[in-house]
Amino acid sequence: MKTYQPFKEGKVREIYDNGDTLIMVATDRISAFDVILKNKITQKGTVLTQMSKFWFDYTKDIVSNHMISVDNNDMPEFFRQEQFIGNSMLCKKLKMIPIECIVRGYITGSGWASYQKNGTVCGIQLPEGLKECDKLPEPIYTPSTKADLGDHDENISFEKSIDVLEKAFPGRGKEYAEKIRDYTIALYKKCADYALTKGIIIADTKFEFGLDENGNVVLGDEMLTPDSSRFWPADGYEPGHSQPSFDKQFVRDWLKAHPDSDYKLPQDVIDKTIAKYKEAYTMLTGKTL
Repeated sequence: MKTYQPFKEGKVREIYDNGDTLIMVATDRISAFDVILKNKITQKGTVLTQMSKFWFDYTKDIVSNHMISVDNNDMPEFFRQEQFIGNSMLCKKLKMIPIECIVRGYITGSGWASYQKNGTVCGIQLPEGLKECDKLPEPIYTPSTKADLGDHDENISFEKSIDVLEKAFPGRGKEYAEKIRDYTIALYKKCADYALTKGIIIADTKFEFGLDENGNVVLGDEMLTPDSSRFWPADGYEPGHSQPSFDKQFVRDWLKAHPDSDYKLPQDVIDKTIAKYKEAYTMLTGKTL
């Protein structure tokens, strides 16, 4: 059996070259504040992969995506081993666009902190009198740079994103900046509306896009997972304070409350985290893992 080594490792994902395609494996690692924690969250990688599959299928009418298959039988024999079952995705190769496409439908997290200071989020002026976790009049697009592992992403203006992309793709920076912005808003609106019918508020999320061999914009990476999004239960939603969540905000909050933890979680936090991830998956897809 031919063995494979990842040619790229992120905080959570490992990417393997498969000739004309890639195999993206979501591990059980978890990161917070741009640090990989010392614990693993069992089955987390499977939740991320299967949830991304659900959303990729649901939104292919808006923009094509990189997913080919999550069936391990479609992959080389190496990826039919137990540790790859359920958490691996066979994907098209893309030239990734160096922008993280963040969309915010509610004001929370760093956006809320910024709004309290000067009434803006990433330079976008917002109405006065908003409360923490309020729904915004319209979703806002707040791109950021993609930092290398260990560095922090930097929020930038839409205008700055044009400059970044013009350097990467001379003559097409504005075109690509507008396309990924418009796709980001359209994807968020469709999926947030759907999630609300299933009892989940998607407060914010991020997408990543790439270009195929013909220069078309294609959705890549992961999509609307508890790692890349803030999911709140719609039942009991009440602006004016932070909300309970189905995502890793639970882990962030625990780490903030335990600054001496050295990024090591106790078992009960691990158990609660995967339970929240699985609950969100079931609510959104109607399936259990």
